[in-house]
Amino acid sequence: MRRAVCPGSFDPITNGHLDIIARASRLYDEVYVAVMINKSKKGLFEIDQRIQLIREVTSEYANVRVESFHGLLVDFCKQRDIPAIVKGLRAVSDFDYELQMAQMNNGLTGVETLFVPTNPTYSFLSSSLVKEVAAWGGDVSHLVPPQVLEALNKRLARD
Repeated sequence: MRRAVCPGSFDPITNGHLDIIARASRLYDEVYVAVMINKSKKGLFEIDQRIQLIREVTSEYANVRVESFHGLLVDFCKQRDIPAIVKGLRAVSDFDYELQMAQMNNGLTGVETLFVPTNPTYSFLSSSLVKEVAAWGGDVSHLVPPQVLEALNKRLARD
């Protein structure tokens, strides 16, 4: 069984994230989407809501599992016998940081990182940018799945 993980905070998940997850699901028998828990950062969505949204928008991929994790990603991988991390790269600036992480992860446990170039349609896209544009009333409907847009609008209406 070939396994890989797509890690991130996914606050919220975007169409760019979904593109990488979908592509990984075609390459691997089992793909974990690992939702990072960082207790020192306050996200827009609670971890449970992020997981629920990701499960909804990835439901068409039978081989995708969604879980949260706290700590080192390599420990998550070791516990689930996952030998590969799949990361999307938007620009050269992503590569500089991600290469360091990949080398550290490989040095710690031998886990490999595969870099997938982002679809040019989503090359500018980030969760932070989506949240900022949405908070100012901008249209992000083409950047996130409909379920995420609905949750985003509800959440921002409360603030």
